[in-house]
Amino acid sequence: MFRELTRKNKAISEEECVKLLKEETRGVLSVLGDGDYPYGMPMNHFYNEEDGCIYFHCGKKGHRLDAIRRHDKVSFCVYDKGIAEDGDWALHVNSVIVFGKLEVIDDMETISDISAKLSRKFTQDEAYIQKEIELYAKATLLLKLKPEHMCGKRIKES
Repeated sequence: MFRELTRKNKAISEEECVKLLKEETRGVLSVLGDGDYPYGMPMNHFYNEEDGCIYFHCGKKGHRLDAIRRHDKVSFCVYDKGIAEDGDWALHVNSVIVFGKLEVIDDMETISDISAKLSRKFTQDEAYIQKEIELYAKATLLLKLKPEHMCGKRIKES
């Protein structure tokens, strides 16, 4: 059902894909939006090693949530900042694309737990994290992406 990479020699391993998902802070979540137009938006994410799912937080209304409720199939793309080899201007960039279905989570305990884990990708200030959760958790939903297919590649921008 899912296409294989055309340039298999550019493929990175599943372990490298997971590492990218764990370490990078942002990606682009793409849904089927209004009028069946693709709608991609930058999103912070948390990769949960315990269940292999990717979590996002969002508000309780809006274009993204409306689209997900109509059609739960999505793709999520993450890429790193790239590195240049000595004496070369071109960057070597790793990317991963995950295809799967999104589930909306409204359980307050799960929202608080995953939101704290996501926040720790940005800060270790526990007082700040707990204050944010106390202020905003009730207005927050989680989106749980259950991967059905994942592939990654390394390219040289030249």
